[in-house]
Amino acid sequence: MSLVAFLAAMPVLHAQIVTTQPTIFKDTDAVTLIYDANQGNKALAGYTGNVYIWTGVITNQSTSNTDWKHVKGTSFSAPIPEEKMTPLGNNKYSITFTPRTYYPGLTSSETILKLAMVFRGDGGKPEGKGDGNSDILVDVAQNTFDLRFTNPAGVGPFLFALNTPTPVSGTTAVAADLALFLNGTKVAEQANATSITANVTLTQAGNNTLRLTATKGATTEATEVVVQSRSAVTLAALPAGAKKDGVTYLNGGTSAIISLTAPNKQFVHVIGEFNNWTANDASYMKRTPNASGMADNSVDGRWWVQIDGLTPGQEYAYQFLIDGGLRVADPFSEKILTPTDDAYINASGYTVYPGLKAYPAAGANGNVSVLQSNAPGYTFQATNFQRPKREDMVVYELLPRDFIARHDYKTLIDTLAYMQRLGVNVIELMPVNEFEGNESWGYNVSFYFAPDKYYGPKNELKRFIDECHKRGIAVVLDMVLNQSFGQSPMVQMYFNNGKPSNNPWFNADATHPFNVGYDFNHESAFTRYFSKRVMEFWIKEYNIDGYRFDLSKGFTQKVTTDAGAWSQYDQSRVNIWKDYHDFLVSVDPNVYPILEHLGSNDEEKVLSDMGLMLWGVMTHNYNEATMGYINDSNFSYGYYGSTAQGGRGWSQPNLVTYMESHDEERLMYKNLTFGNSSGSYSVKNLPTALARQEMAAAFFFPVPGPKMIWQFGELGYDKSIFSCPDGTIPQPYANNGDCKLANKPALWNYYQDPNRRHLYDVYRSLIALKVQEPVFENPASFTQNLSGAVKTMQITDPRLNVTIVGNFDVQSATVVPNFQSAGTWYNYLTGEALVVTNPAAPLTLAPGQYAVYTSRKISVPKGTVLASKSQRDAAALQLVALPNPAGSTATLRYELGQSAPVSVTVTNLLGATVHAVNVSGRQAAGAHELQLPVQNLANGVYIVRLTTGAQQQSVRLLVQH
Repeated sequence: MSLVAFLAAMPVLHAQIVTTQPTIFKDTDAVTLIYDANQGNKALAGYTGNVYIWTGVITNQSTSNTDWKHVKGTSFSAPIPEEKMTPLGNNKYSITFTPRTYYPGLTSSETILKLAMVFRGDGGKPEGKGDGNSDILVDVAQNTFDLRFTNPAGVGPFLFALNTPTPVSGTTAVAADLALFLNGTKVAEQANATSITANVTLTQAGNNTLRLTATKGATTEATEVVVQSRSAVTLAALPAGAKKDGVTYLNGGTSAIISLTAPNKQFVHVIGEFNNWTANDASYMKRTPNASGMADNSVDGRWWVQIDGLTPGQEYAYQFLIDGGLRVADPFSEKILTPTDDAYINASGYTVYPGLKAYPAAGANGNVSVLQSNAPGYTFQATNFQRPKREDMVVYELLPRDFIARHDYKTLIDTLAYMQRLGVNVIELMPVNEFEGNESWGYNVSFYFAPDKYYGPKNELKRFIDECHKRGIAVVLDMVLNQSFGQSPMVQMYFNNGKPSNNPWFNADATHPFNVGYDFNHESAFTRYFSKRVMEFWIKEYNIDGYRFDLSKGFTQKVTTDAGAWSQYDQSRVNIWKDYHDFLVSVDPNVYPILEHLGSNDEEKVLSDMGLMLWGVMTHNYNEATMGYINDSNFSYGYYGSTAQGGRGWSQPNLVTYMESHDEERLMYKNLTFGNSSGSYSVKNLPTALARQEMAAAFFFPVPGPKMIWQFGELGYDKSIFSCPDGTIPQPYANNGDCKLANKPALWNYYQDPNRRHLYDVYRSLIALKVQEPVFENPASFTQNLSGAVKTMQITDPRLNVTIVGNFDVQSATVVPNFQSAGTWYNYLTGEALVVTNPAAPLTLAPGQYAVYTSRKISVPKGTVLASKSQRDAAALQLVALPNPAGSTATLRYELGQSAPVSVTVTNLLGATVHAVNVSGRQAAGAHELQLPVQNLANGVYIVRLTTGAQQQSVRLLVQH
């Protein structure tokens, strides 16, 4: 019978995600795994591509069920043939192998306890996982009956209290006569059963042997574990001056008190290089009477021990050994070593982390913490830094991995002159806390007090922050407190059946539909305490200026499965954020607390009123406008203020509006890929697309309130967020985030491209206008008309009037600019003066044409090269009108650096178009002449403007008949 036919004849196996044939197998047996993609997270249900397994093993050397060993493949995104599954139909797949020979690098001393796995499609996406996106685990039998101890379970060593009854249990997959022995003496038996449980009392100190036997007919199997006796736990208050969490150094650095919160655990040791990884009386932790530090004195869970004999300045690796079996690192550690990632940090041809301590392979298992008394410190030099007002904030969000090739703070410091010249006054770093793996966006955080070593040492991060402050730039950290991941000690300490179980910090199942990893419970006092320590730490230790809190809408215990319902007003969530905000301002009254909330406006208004700032995504609307599609291009909701002006009706400037963020598609990519066109005018043309980005910026930065840009947006970054490292984009476009998290090229060479540099200079000039002119903080009146193709914006104030006009259509259009008064106005970006006699006189704008007019002349920043021939194009237009003055005809002479469409407009001094010429088709590079009839124009002075792609050139023409 074929495997497919055999499976069709099988009974239903309780909707398991992975079933096996045979059901009980040892690591030396061939086993077939059958994956049902209709179960678990169902990400591969209906998938039509190839499906591959990604698998490793949990062995006696693993520290937990998340500590995979001997992973089969070498790259998650590049599956190998040995991982390919056989499709069985109905979203089921199979693979057959023998575990002992399938997994690479296994030694005879390693016992395979479980197979660990997830599944994925071509290129690593989508990912098929268990419920709650958990790993899928399959038990490996150790003998014919799969006889095993379930308590104690795990790696060990196992320690029992002397003269204290301790429950012991075991199971068998086949009903048999079970017997339990202690040091050769039978203590319990159970006939024809699949499990046995009994209390066992150790009466002798040292090692004791537990033996479990199963007999069925003439077959007997046995398994043993060694347990050690331990003393009773000592109750003692934490010594005065010791930190409640982590490490406190004493006696000039020769001693340290180490503390851990672990409620409901029986006993804890600290093991490490200072005691040769040995669990002994000196490493046995005491428990405080009110160990949690919580308001509820009945909560007991804080452990501590003093370690002596340290050498000041020396780094020591250490772990906690909990209940004799589970090893975890310190959740409050400021440095983590990992056996899987550290070897690659300095492996790219340069040193990111000088002198990185080697992972202690002898004795350690899994992630370890590092303590170091008298460690080299950093003295901050910028002691009088003043944070920008919220109204003036221009935030630059960046991912170090993709912003600079060296991905280290030392090199990042070298970019600050570029940032300062651009004019940004806040840098927002994507998560820098120790995350899982090396190359990551950082939202898979596991250790919150340790900077990830992939970006360099902690003192280099401090130096980066200090150098920012010297330049007047604040630093905001992206902080991930909605979720944590499987390497988190707080996840591992309370983890059963693939999820956190009775966990002081985490929900067993996420409360909302957008969760990844494991969901924090922010109603828990333990979570509130931990989160506040995190918030306090980076402000005090690193002098950071604020946080951007990721997925802040997830801070709720209201269970919702529908994204719409989840986004609605939630008073319990508001209460949580009020508590956190009150704490933050108690630590630093001027901190920037920014939420990625993206919820209902009524809830966000309440949060803003209490002082919180909120992200305001406007990507879709701005991108529709830049692409030339008008129906959905109204971006007035990017204004925090008056609803009459299309804004949100907030009283405070707490809306951080952005056109792009790390999580949104790049505007320029869509301009070039999907842009609109009309005749010879096409948004898909690079100079044209860049010019439209300039126009969007003119309607972005002047809007009152804080603004944010994403790295290289000022240069028109045009690589799709979904592009893979090889430059390809999985299809269909934006398919389930394929390659979204993959590395993207850092294209600093864009700055040398004249058209892109021009966009940079427009950004720079508009930022300077926003930050340096107080009127943009609190204008007397702000008006925006943004629903149509031609958009206008007015800022009216005794200090300065500003009128902005722009044509987002792909055809010429007329607009009434409604200048606030007659008189001389100045095009801020070009310096040209415009005499206005009739403020309501219409203007005709070419497609993509825009202007920022100010009521007094304001110079762009020094060094800006907006009108520079050498920076704008290799060959300028060099427009000349002859004769000048002209009679009935003028001849225009110009030169094109490259083939381009050409159009000419003639305007009077009021800006009204009186004549227009569109040259059919594209003109070739080189010199050209164009006859311009002017016989129908009245005598006077006119502006002749020639437009080609994103470039314009103007001359004054005197007409005298």
